[in-house]
Amino acid sequence: MKRQKSMYQVNEQDKTPEKQLNELEVSNLPEKEFRIMIVKMIQDLGKRMEVKIKKMQEMFNKDLEELKNEHLEELKNKQTEMNNTITEMKNTLEGINSRITEAEERISDLEDRKVEFTASEQNKEERMKRNEDSLRDFWNNIKRTNIHIIGVLEGEEREIVPEKISEVIIVKNFPNMGKETATQVQKHRESQAG
Repeated sequence: MKRQKSMYQVNEQDKTPEKQLNELEVSNLPEKEFRIMIVKMIQDLGKRMEVKIKKMQEMFNKDLEELKNEHLEELKNKQTEMNNTITEMKNTLEGINSRITEAEERISDLEDRKVEFTASEQNKEERMKRNEDSLRDFWNNIKRTNIHIIGVLEGEEREIVPEKISEVIIVKNFPNMGKETATQVQKHRESQAG
């Protein structure tokens, strides 16, 4: 719009030159003056064209500068947007990296717990085996103490008091010794009682 207005103003100036000659006056001029007038008109036209070109260059430069400023402003805005996007992406990546680090730490903790649990289970199994072995040994010991008393009949075992079983065995197996032992045992009991 600005360009059209200024072009219109320039055209108006061309239509109103300072010296306008009508056709009659031009035809009455001698040839020398006519040529001088034509040269002056050409020079005047050249000057006016230079002014017009200069104005057009100024307008072009001004428009170009405005376009540059607008384009530069757009570029700055886009650059700012891109910087913001890059910052958001960096923040997102940092968040993801921190989550990955946390996950790796948790996995490491779980692996440590697994090792501890496995060791604990192995210890439990070893203790259970030891307990089973101890129980088996204890049971075998109980079975072994259930021995038969040699030289005493089955029915007599129950009737004889456990303290006197050894005396009965000695008397039956060693008849001479049994009297002395029995006497000694009796004397010993009497001395304790008295």
